[in-house]
Amino acid sequence: MSLPAPSRRAVLAAGAGGAVATALPASAARAAPAPTRPPAARPNILWLISEDNNPYLGAYGDPVARTPHLDRLAREGVRYENAFSPAPVCAPSRFALLTGVHAESCGPAHHMRADGNVPGFLRPLPEQLREQGYYCTNNSKTDYNSGYVPRDIWDASSATAHWRNRPEGTPFYSVFTFMTTHESQLFPTGPTRTRPEDVRIPAYLPDTPETRADRARFHDLVETMDGQIGAHLAELEAAGLADDTIVFYFGDNGGVLPRSKRFCYDSGLRVPLIVRYPRKWAHLGRPGSVVNGPVNTVDLPPTALALAGAPVPRHLHGTSLTARRRPEYAFGMRGRMDDRYDLVRTVRDERYRYVRNYAPHRPYGQYQAYAWQQRGYQVWEQAHLDGKLNPVQERFWHDKPAEELYDLRADPDEVRNLAADPRHTLRLLRLRSALDAHLIRVNDNGFIPEGSPLEGYDASRVPGAYPLPRVLRLAATAIRRDPRDVPELVRALDDRNEVIRFWAASGLVMQRAGRAGTAADALLRRVGHDASPQVRVAAAEALARHDRRHTARAVAFLAGTLDAHEAAPVRLQALNALVFLGEDARPALPVIERAAASSDGTVNKLATYLKLVLNGEYTPETPIFR
Repeated sequence: MSLPAPSRRAVLAAGAGGAVATALPASAARAAPAPTRPPAARPNILWLISEDNNPYLGAYGDPVARTPHLDRLAREGVRYENAFSPAPVCAPSRFALLTGVHAESCGPAHHMRADGNVPGFLRPLPEQLREQGYYCTNNSKTDYNSGYVPRDIWDASSATAHWRNRPEGTPFYSVFTFMTTHESQLFPTGPTRTRPEDVRIPAYLPDTPETRADRARFHDLVETMDGQIGAHLAELEAAGLADDTIVFYFGDNGGVLPRSKRFCYDSGLRVPLIVRYPRKWAHLGRPGSVVNGPVNTVDLPPTALALAGAPVPRHLHGTSLTARRRPEYAFGMRGRMDDRYDLVRTVRDERYRYVRNYAPHRPYGQYQAYAWQQRGYQVWEQAHLDGKLNPVQERFWHDKPAEELYDLRADPDEVRNLAADPRHTLRLLRLRSALDAHLIRVNDNGFIPEGSPLEGYDASRVPGAYPLPRVLRLAATAIRRDPRDVPELVRALDDRNEVIRFWAASGLVMQRAGRAGTAADALLRRVGHDASPQVRVAAAEALARHDRRHTARAVAFLAGTLDAHEAAPVRLQALNALVFLGEDARPALPVIERAAASSDGTVNKLATYLKLVLNGEYTPETPIFR
């Protein structure tokens, strides 16, 4: 496999080559002309959001679903067959719902959780709608991955916030989030109304009683959520407002069973999306119609602004659902998930998904304390440890290919990777190019190591600070994991730019153990003297992997960083490196034990896991999350 760097065409398609790394000109932040107002007075806008769920609804063809209210809403509205969240987890996706831009353009907002560094012109959706005279309420989840203060941007944001509290005659924009289907609701066990024998288990999961029980329980939760949606719709009708309100129902991200939430497949990104337009706005969507083209929930802020007759700023990344011309693709991404690092970018058209893994040396199944409270993860890992999985199920516990390509019509579980199939070469090239152009267009901050001063919308656009086209070319080299690339990676270790040096060191980490021994001297220089602590951490892990003479020194450096560095992301990066050094990390055990008792929530959970592993006490059922 040879993954080319983004082409000049991809860079230009994303917007003016070298201008990508410069500050956004003031003109780019100006609003586009306001769309023609709807024929009647401005509509009320109601968003009903469920947590962590794929389209397990009767309207989407699920034979086990009991969802009469949402099925009715689909009959009365427009159902989007291929709707996706921008990330397979809530906080980065909710950042996009609030701002209308992808979280990775405002690092570190793409991580779960972190406060994104946003530019002054990026204004939250409710703030803009309030300027148009809308009464804006949120009930009640925020989780915006940013410094926005809910009380400053909403008229009301609380468990009692509601459209009925608005001044009489005022149009409303109201958001209600239903936690009923949240991942945490699967942690308890017990009998279910749905019969476990009736549910379908995807090919990548072992078919166990626990897995079936989890899926059956989730169908029960979806049924309960459907009733809650029905109650809100009935309340709207009872108030005589149904004919004046455009209703959106959607999921904040996919999930929630193993290899769904947190993973860049349809199981983690595909969400239900139904929009009901009353008769006054029937020209925007025919009742009972289905849209098959891909859409992304980053499209919802410009949709709301367009429906309200408000200006739609040009800097928004989405496109209104009511636009005549719609994008051909939906993009998604993954960054750090709580205590574990990964970097994945993906693009989906109507039929195919392309996935690019920028950390192919890390397994899919990195232990993550919060997720492992679910029995499905516990029994899956135990079956892996016991050698009881078939090759498709076992794949989750190993490292990743650089590229994946799936035909969702033929392979809805995404288990047959077509990236190396010559019959799909042209399709692969097309999706590669589309993803490259997107990364440049949004100035994706995900390649900047977390905690770097370069993170953020403005900082990453200072001329010369973050040469993303160069970074992408080096990252493409790194993920090939080809030993012939070692000299190029070694040369890049001396680059003036810290992101280039970070990717050079990371590329050497990705090389299989012992294959980059010639890099030892260059790595030693980085460990000892680099100005960037993130580069030093990556160089230390590479040094430990490739030259046994220096393993002890590298581990000592990582232990000292974990123990004493002032920045939490740097400590966490050092700890993750120690996890993957396995038994070689044993000399750091006293430091790891101290970290397990620390007050840093992400560090203490992963340190507890590593302590148990090194002491031979870990089992997948060991309770770590607290």
